[in-house]
Amino acid sequence: MEAASAKGKKPAKRGGKRFWNVFVQQRYLYLMSLPFIAWAFVFSYLPLWGWTMAFQKFRPGRSFFDQEWVGLQYFRELFHDAQFYLVLRNTLAMSAMGLVAGFTVPIVFAIVLNEVRSMSMKRFVQTVSYLPHFVSWVVVAGIVTKMLATDGVLNNILMGLHLIDQPIQYMAKGNLFWYIVTGSDVWKEMGWNTIIYLAAIAGIGPELYEAAKVDGAGRLRQIWHITLPGIRSTIIILLIISIGHLISIGFEKQFLLGNPLVSDYSQVLDLYALNYGLSMGRFSFGTAINIFNSLISIVLLFAANGIFKRITKESVF
Repeated sequence: MEAASAKGKKPAKRGGKRFWNVFVQQRYLYLMSLPFIAWAFVFSYLPLWGWTMAFQKFRPGRSFFDQEWVGLQYFRELFHDAQFYLVLRNTLAMSAMGLVAGFTVPIVFAIVLNEVRSMSMKRFVQTVSYLPHFVSWVVVAGIVTKMLATDGVLNNILMGLHLIDQPIQYMAKGNLFWYIVTGSDVWKEMGWNTIIYLAAIAGIGPELYEAAKVDGAGRLRQIWHITLPGIRSTIIILLIISIGHLISIGFEKQFLLGNPLVSDYSQVLDLYALNYGLSMGRFSFGTAINIFNSLISIVLLFAANGIFKRITKESVF
């Protein structure tokens, strides 16, 4: 029995010894990663202590031990607020539209760009396409608002082609707001997101395409049977991560493009936390909203990872 127990302990010792050997060999890489670990801890994990405010009747200026604990009171208020479900609808709708359009368009654009044979043209298009990523949402919102104004470019073109008789107030129509936000986001981030897929396509061996040409495969068949399977892992991993951020879409786009006429369609969870939490001094209520947001994101991430791991054998962790 003792011999058996001793044998059982050896793998653990060997594993520990192997770890320390690797640690010593790559000690400089570990040291280089320390600043990033410290940054993540200070800005991502240390602030989680503030989640305690959601369970307190938080009053600024009081110490932690002088706060009144109220349990799940603010979560009950959140789930009994009719405005919350309206905001949740807007968040899920714009998130789903952004996921579908913002995920598929860069893949299609990367494949089309990869088929361009002129390298100078390819570099030019790629550079122009990812420049909007570096433009702030304040500028983008101004451009979009100006283009969609009653005297803007779009109305002038449509009226010039006699497709409409009078200008359309696009920014005043709530049923169009989701499409405006999604289209603006796709235009701004399409080129930047394409870079990852172009890098993945560049890693596919050219001999595969040569063999496909010998077998008589055209460009469409090469894309279907070589390019798409070659970047499959990249697509799945990025899709899982995107699903994890499905409900955390921020508020900049909605805040800058929205107006009182479309408020029923423009408010999302982050904007709801800002308007009904921080702006009104209800710090505990705003924290409860953000906790709900984070928990749903974690559930979506693990669910998407589990589903893809079972179906495609690909996963993030």
